Amino acid sequence: MKTIHTSMLAAAVAIGLLAVAGTVTVYSGVYNVAADDPHIPAVYALLETARARSISARASELQPPPGLDDEARIRQGAGNYAAMCAGCHLAPGSEPTELSKGLYPTPPDLTRKMVSTAEAFWVIKHGIKASGMPAWGKSMQDEYIWNMAAFLQKLPKLDRAKYETWVASSGGHSHGGGETGGHGHAPGQHDSQQESGEPAHEQAHVQQSGKGGATGAKQGMTSEDGTRHTHADGMQHLHAATVKPPEPKPPAPLRAADPHADMAMPAAKPKTDADPARDAGHGHQH
Repeated sequence: MKTIHTSMLAAAVAIGLLAVAGTVTVYSGVYNVAADDPHIPAVYALLETARARSISARASELQPPPGLDDEARIRQGAGNYAAMCAGCHLAPGSEPTELSKGLYPTPPDLTRKMVSTAEAFWVIKHGIKASGMPAWGKSMQDEYIWNMAAFLQKLPKLDRAKYETWVASSGGHSHGGGETGGHGHAPGQHDSQQESGEPAHEQAHVQQSGKGGATGAKQGMTSEDGTRHTHADGMQHLHAATVKPPEPKPPAPLRAADPHADMAMPAAKPKTDADPARDAGHGHQH
């Protein structure tokens, strides 16, 4: 009995010390939450286990609807994937993007990793806390989420040509309302506006393919008209040259105030040939 009490006391002391250490760590700010400083292995393993078990437990309660192997549904899911997901989870044949390289934890490359239909649906709909994965269910109806989950079952087996064919025939970004523009770089397109409605990259620009073909509002723009840059996914964009505003004109010099400005001056009387004031006292006749 004494051994049991000793063990319980030791466990309580250990838990108390861990609680104190955790409190000190949190409130001192010693733990770095920057995305470019990875978690220590113990913290990463704990968070990954919690994430995987949470998703699995909830996805196991879902029943995928019939007909998810219908090609029309898969194509529709391809269009939304290209617009909403490819910027983080990539497209067949593409390199990591600026966005995917900047996020931590790094988004999974879904062109290489298979995710079950139910788990894909749950994650797309509800998102994942503190990971950069949005809860698309706030603006996307379940039917369209299932279509995207169905597409993800095919994605790891697609080459770039087949992927682009499905995206081109998909109808684009469409999920039953709530669409506010693309969220990623789909093949052959680039959004000129961001979610806020402001022009992307602070000004409208023209996308060009690797073969030099131009699309957009200003076709035929050359590099002399602006600045060209290449994204990590291989897409080239041409920014219109910035137009400088005209130089402001200097203000007009101040003039001294006129002391007579507010004084009413008598109006001059017109001179006439028969002005009685001038003829007064003269008795001559004409």
